[in-house]
Amino acid sequence: MDDVDRRIVALLRKNARRSFKDIGDHVHLTAPAVKRRVDRLERDGVIRGYTAVVDPRAFGWHAEAFVDLYCEGHMPGEAIKRAVEGEPGVVSAHTVAGEASALLHVMAEDTRDLESALERIRATDGVTRTVTEVVLSTLFER
Repeated sequence: MDDVDRRIVALLRKNARRSFKDIGDHVHLTAPAVKRRVDRLERDGVIRGYTAVVDPRAFGWHAEAFVDLYCEGHMPGEAIKRAVEGEPGVVSAHTVAGEASALLHVMAEDTRDLESALERIRATDGVTRTVTEVVLSTLFER
């Protein structure tokens, strides 16, 4: 991956719907040359997909939290994944270095719904406790 590829990826991260011609104008390449590079970046797994960024409130999610998940002993990542992937409010889960076993990003309709989700997560075999940080506002996302 060279500097031109990095600039192409940066432009796509800002707006994945921009045209190859528009990208080419920014990186001084033709649209077909940009397409070939994007195809290669996709094939090589650098670009893993495209998505729409939506407002969670439009889906009724008005509460958001980051949850440190603590598990007994050494609970492997796959076991943690199985334990939390069925909870619809868990939008991402990450194993982490440090005291916690994993970090969860949880969305909920409101604090009551968040509390219910946390109770279900804590009731999962192998989960010993959670520490929750409720998001007050999001300053920016990339």
